[in-house]
Amino acid sequence: MVRFLLGLTLVASIVSCSDAPENGSTVFFGGEIVNPTSNYVVLYHNDSYVDSVQLDDKNHFLFQLDSIEEGLYHFDHSPELQYVYLSEGDSLLARLNTVEFDESLVYSGTGSEINNFLIEIFLAIEEEEPLINEYFNLDPETFSEKIDSLHTVKAALLNELNADNEFTPRALAMAEASIDYNTYINKEKYPFYHKKGTGEETIHELPEEFYRYRTNIDLNNKDLTYFRPYFDFMKWHFGNVAYMTCLEDCSNNKKPVSDRLHFNKHKLALVDSIVKQPELRDILFRNIAMDYLLREHTPSEEATVFIDKFKSLSTNNEHQEEIDLLYNGIKNLQPNTTVPDIAVKDINNEAISLKKLANDKKNTVFYFWTADQKKHFINVNTHITSLEKKYPHYNFVGINLRTNFAQWKQLMDEYKLDAGKHYHGDNFKDLQMAMIIDGLNKCVIAKDTLVVDGFANLYTSL
Repeated sequence: MVRFLLGLTLVASIVSCSDAPENGSTVFFGGEIVNPTSNYVVLYHNDSYVDSVQLDDKNHFLFQLDSIEEGLYHFDHSPELQYVYLSEGDSLLARLNTVEFDESLVYSGTGSEINNFLIEIFLAIEEEEPLINEYFNLDPETFSEKIDSLHTVKAALLNELNADNEFTPRALAMAEASIDYNTYINKEKYPFYHKKGTGEETIHELPEEFYRYRTNIDLNNKDLTYFRPYFDFMKWHFGNVAYMTCLEDCSNNKKPVSDRLHFNKHKLALVDSIVKQPELRDILFRNIAMDYLLREHTPSEEATVFIDKFKSLSTNNEHQEEIDLLYNGIKNLQPNTTVPDIAVKDINNEAISLKKLANDKKNTVFYFWTADQKKHFINVNTHITSLEKKYPHYNFVGINLRTNFAQWKQLMDEYKLDAGKHYHGDNFKDLQMAMIIDGLNKCVIAKDTLVVDGFANLYTSL
């Protein structure tokens, strides 16, 4: 494990020379970023901004935080982010290399044990994914045995670590959640992935104890509201329960109702009846509405009914405005509408609108990529090369997302990309809403300045 002797000396000197409270409530969180992609590190608690600091000439950063609430935070070094658990009195240091952001992240100092454990579990879950994808084809009993075995190994590691370090109750609960909810997600996924993988016509019958863990879960956990494994579990859980309930009560001959409005209204009703924690309710309502609209590409009376229902339940004005923007974006990408007049940057950092880029006498295909998904970026550029040969009368325009301008230019040079065919999207939110970017294989096809297909797929629509 890498230790930052210089950083520790820096923290020690600040602690000794500062007027920090004698009770040791001040938290120091700093470290070093190798190959930085931004000049700043920004710290958030839940979705609220806490503070930002600039990297020094040695790429070091340091936060000094007084009287903070113990719990899960996340730090953002654009375009990447990762969790950090902070408690009063921590003097925590991080070191990472942006080339392998998550894989290289190591903590040292007071508070490092819980944070190294959380990142270790995060990486273990990623590594296990291909194996678990194979497990989905197994019968329910064998699948449960395999999944529970992986859970047991991680739980034993946590017990051993806790015996040596005596985590606070809240830190221990967070560590347990990182193991538990990743396991529970796979249980919730199983009936759907099993049916798809095996080609079975109906949902496989499950043993009575398959969902036994559901009796112990907390569906109103404020501390976990912004923790990805917990929130992902909640999405899968309510989707699963809504589907099964609808299959039982609303369908004929045990065939699922195909009406997406009907199904998503079930999910809204379930969340409304069970989840009482205000923030969790609102972000779940938002997720359901986003999911419905991103798959519903045509404006309709049904969509308007759904949005009205969402607004009657949501108490978050920003979420309501976001859903309105999304729906307007969908309406503005219908055939024969004008390409959104939204700006991107060229290689000289000059603004140019998508509408102007589409102002040509041949078809234009707008596609998207991001630096933090390198494999997709390489695959997409290979695919575009083949499409350009197959469709010489098409103009392919690559829009980079969620990457700072300097890093984008570096990638342009490294991969020798044509500066006349690639542009930088510096406002992801605006682009996402205008072009309805619901996945990196999404593309928009236009002719002259008019939309031909606003919801095309780069691999299946051409």
